[in-house]
Amino acid sequence: MTTVSPTTTPTSITPTSTLTSLSTPTLASAPTPQPGMRLRELAFGAACAAAVRAAARLGVADALRQSPATAEQLAAVVNTEPAPLRRLLRALSCYGIFAETEDGTFVHTDMSLLLREDDPHSLRSICLWCTEPWTWEVWPRLDDAVRTGASVFQDRFGKGFFDYLHQDAPESAQVFNKAMTTSSTQSALDVAELLDLTGVSSVADIGGGQGHVLASLLEKNPEVRGTLLDLPGVVAKADPRLRDGGALTERVRIVAGDCRQGVPVEADLYIIKNILEWDDDSTSRTLRNIVTAARPGARVVIIENLVDDTPSMRFTTAMDLLLLLNVGGAKHTKQSLVDRMARAGLVVGEIRPVNAYLHAFECTVPDET
Repeated sequence: MTTVSPTTTPTSITPTSTLTSLSTPTLASAPTPQPGMRLRELAFGAACAAAVRAAARLGVADALRQSPATAEQLAAVVNTEPAPLRRLLRALSCYGIFAETEDGTFVHTDMSLLLREDDPHSLRSICLWCTEPWTWEVWPRLDDAVRTGASVFQDRFGKGFFDYLHQDAPESAQVFNKAMTTSSTQSALDVAELLDLTGVSSVADIGGGQGHVLASLLEKNPEVRGTLLDLPGVVAKADPRLRDGGALTERVRIVAGDCRQGVPVEADLYIIKNILEWDDDSTSRTLRNIVTAARPGARVVIIENLVDDTPSMRFTTAMDLLLLLNVGGAKHTKQSLVDRMARAGLVVGEIRPVNAYLHAFECTVPDET
């Protein structure tokens, strides 16, 4: 038996001659449940989230390769008891995460492959982040947050969310950092593909984290120079491509600062991605700081998740509620973002989807602000 840590990726099962062909998964489409049963299923939603988390921590998706495997074979790799693992896989298969074949073995589905650590579109870290231990303590307080309109995190843990994360929950902080890096890296390619930088010689990534979006844009547009602005502790861990000795170092300036306090950068194009989820005052100050710093006619592209007019409503509305619980923040509707941009003095133009869960708002700084 190969012993593995619950948070590490185990050695996978080596295909054998007895597991050389896929059996047909038993994934016949089930009838739509009646309202009462559907509500029961939703009320048990925590069981599904917990099952996804367990599979990710155990490394089940990494253990299962191209060939079907029994629960006993998988259990020997991930160091579990076979019977409970079969129950876990059976529950996940109900949601299309793994599939059970007619002979009782299990195979991958499109969703279970995304739990693999080595999949280029892996969501393993994000699934772990959404189910970290602190989440199970704040979700039951959602009614309190709805009553007050404020975060419940301070009351539950005695300190703010990020202070708690970095001072009291270092393992969760690592999961958070990895999840944010994974998400940013994957969406950065979509942003770089979407944006036309014709006529742009300089780009500023405001509150750009480690600079994955900026790096992707510079790689695709070799004539463009860039600036990354974020807090000192964040830019200190910038994408290796942007740091000393990196492939893009000669075309990048890294600035440590808080965009809510000021934006000491002039550029042809400003990118703001997923940072306008704070309180209204912070959001307004950030937008106004960019308008103040930018030259007339500069482009400002704001990229955010929306809680309306999007194919990912279940995902974005869930994130919106979690933001309420942990920091008192909120995701935006299309109109709420447009209103805030207009109040800051931006001229709002085209609004385009970046991918299934992000939208890009094209804006310009007017001649007189």
